[in-house]
Amino acid sequence: MKVEKVKISSLTLDPENARTHSEKNVDAISGSLKQFGQRKPIVVYDNIVIAGNGTIEAAKKLGWTDIEITRAPADWTFDQARAFALADNRTGELADWDSTMLANQLLELDAVGYDISEWGFEALSPPIDPEPLSDPFLGEKYEVVVQCSDEFEQQELLKRFSDEGLKVRAIVL
Repeated sequence: MKVEKVKISSLTLDPENARTHSEKNVDAISGSLKQFGQRKPIVVYDNIVIAGNGTIEAAKKLGWTDIEITRAPADWTFDQARAFALADNRTGELADWDSTMLANQLLELDAVGYDISEWGFEALSPPIDPEPLSDPFLGEKYEVVVQCSDEFEQQELLKRFSDEGLKVRAIVL
């Protein structure tokens, strides 16, 4: 794969892109670009963006004038490019999060100063009990993650568990 830097103005967003990008989504992409830079190229076919339309929108929002791209193979047809665009979008959305792993990583990154809200995650709620959930001398931590249907249910469970003497904290993913 050959990567090249081009002027954003030389590219056209896919006018038939089936994937839409909300302002929240573009803001999250912008936050990631601002924090980490561009780490994967935009894919283009005939200077039409077939993978990375949201990234282009975010880059423009940040005032970028150049972007790194890779071109679809020269022997691809328009239909192959369109099929790739759909497959690229769909395969990403079929993945799931490991909610425990995600929560732990977000808490750890938040604790060392990353603003996770810039990437589209909700700000973390502080623990109800500021003491750690594990004994620092044992080096072990045992957690249970309960997925709630809404904030009201989360608050009810927090109160109930807290009333039972458990150390609990609320997180919003």
